[in-house]
Amino acid sequence: MSLELLKYFDEALVVALHGGNNLFLDNFVIVLTSAYTWIPLYIALLFLVIKNNENWKKIFLIIGVLMGTIILSNILNNLIIKPVFGRIRPFNNPALHHLLPLVKGYTAKGFSFYSSHTSNCFLILTFITLLVRNKTLSFFLLLWSLMIAWTRLYVGVHYPTDILIGILLGTLLAIIGYILYYKTYKITNEHLHFISAQYTTTGYRLADIDIVLNIFILTLIYAVFHAVLQL
Repeated sequence: MSLELLKYFDEALVVALHGGNNLFLDNFVIVLTSAYTWIPLYIALLFLVIKNNENWKKIFLIIGVLMGTIILSNILNNLIIKPVFGRIRPFNNPALHHLLPLVKGYTAKGFSFYSSHTSNCFLILTFITLLVRNKTLSFFLLLWSLMIAWTRLYVGVHYPTDILIGILLGTLLAIIGYILYYKTYKITNEHLHFISAQYTTTGYRLADIDIVLNIFILTLIYAVFHAVLQL
């Protein structure tokens, strides 16, 4: 596929997926795409890690590797990749500007390629999936990550290829980060394998995972109510 053809499909898809025609969805997406909305989920995941690990050394190792990987991803993107590619965001593209009216006045600074929101979400998804080993939690975090990716297209701040590369790089960095964590932890600690109906194989209590899932669902309910109240 030529670059011109790829560019054509990229622009056609962002126009097709752009919002602005449905007031409820506009309100809903603006809430979902904000990082502040998901602070309760981040706190719940932090609680899950702290509650289910036996010492602060391991807790700080997990949090340090995850946060370090996210910071590395953002530095790589914002200080190197975005300036090098210099891709204008869709809503600022002169060829698309008239087709992509702002959704509730939402804009974003800087360049478009690639999506940090998407990359960070898939980084968290992949790292937590490898760490906790619970299919239900992984499914809900995948749903969350895909929703965030969709909202970035809906508000016209990214192209589909920005999202795709964000997914790939976020996933790759998470795998590298987890391998670093696992090898570091394994050097000084005996690997434990839990066999219990109440825990995952890596020792995370299912009841604590349920708390994370409930926080996720409650956040979605909040977003729906907020969207309705703004009608």
